[in-house]
Amino acid sequence: MDWLGRASISFTSSPSPLVLQKKDGTTTDLLKVCEASTPPCQLNPLLFNGHVQTMWTAVKAHGPPIYYRRRIFEADHKTYTGTFAVDFAVDPHQDVDESLPPRTAYFSEADFAKLASDDSRPMLIVLHGLSGGSHEIYLRHAIAPLVLNGGNWEVCVVNARGCANSKVTSGVLFNARATWDVRQVVNWARKTFPNRPLFAVGFSLGANILTNYVGEEGPNCQLKAAIAVANPFDLEVSNKALQRTLLGKQVYSRVMGSNMKKLINMHKDTVLKHTNLDFDRIQKVTYLHEFDREVQTVTWGYPTENAYYRDASSSDAVLAIRIPFLAISALDDPICSFLNYMATEINLDAISPSPNGKAPESQFATDFDPMRRKLRILSG
Repeated sequence: MDWLGRASISFTSSPSPLVLQKKDGTTTDLLKVCEASTPPCQLNPLLFNGHVQTMWTAVKAHGPPIYYRRRIFEADHKTYTGTFAVDFAVDPHQDVDESLPPRTAYFSEADFAKLASDDSRPMLIVLHGLSGGSHEIYLRHAIAPLVLNGGNWEVCVVNARGCANSKVTSGVLFNARATWDVRQVVNWARKTFPNRPLFAVGFSLGANILTNYVGEEGPNCQLKAAIAVANPFDLEVSNKALQRTLLGKQVYSRVMGSNMKKLINMHKDTVLKHTNLDFDRIQKVTYLHEFDREVQTVTWGYPTENAYYRDASSSDAVLAIRIPFLAISALDDPICSFLNYMATEINLDAISPSPNGKAPESQFATDFDPMRRKLRILSG
């Protein structure tokens, strides 16, 4: 961060940025669009580094009052069975459900049946970070300009299984590589809203999942564009970076490990019914990598947590992306570290035209702006 909160912004892209045609028939490219659409970054000078900024978002009590209606989706994948919750941003309502996060209530069957539309309003699909949900303050700040005060966007948040007070109904738990639920939601949205342009944004591990999904879909991806905010890209490098420093290990890794332990304890009965996890060992977990060792390796069959991290990382997935793609990262992000970013940047710079002569249609950028204005590039 530069002096008095004025942060610099830098961009990096593939050697051949995606060429775009303007309404007047002239052409530009995705790099120029990103540069022109990104506003100046003026941070609060009292929040003088990434640690203070991160802590402030954790203790700040209020945020934009986003109201949601929830729908429980039955997974349509034969292997990854179970259910997951999708929260749709809606007009303010008075319904209160103490079992759900604030300002969130379930759709009635009648109201959900009327949700389908032929309108052409842009729609954003959102993926939250580790152990989070639609209620998170950073997420609400990001979507507020799109849905409040005359915003014309439709927004839904795909909650990871068991998150945001949703229930776990099978042995398929959270996984940083879990692209099947977002794929189902995108396919559902394409059928339900055939004329809406679909976009997606992911935060932190949600960004990692989104990047993997967009890469897996390649040229068949039904999204018009995607944004990955604070993506760790290489989870193994990120894990090692967290353990390398006192703050990283004793604050961030400890807090995230504690949050994940609380989350799985909320679903203990169901998890015990469907898995062979050892909850006595889980209770002894202190750090995030220890949680992954006791839960992810057992659940998914990885020999070590580092094998899980390598498999779930999205650093290679960027090579297969064929839609406009914006990655936003702060170089002083204490979780997605500078070392992690630099390790990932090797892949970003290595992107070259594919064997068939077509360059990857993606764009990468780094940006020091806080969460509150990330989506301006989408909303114009």
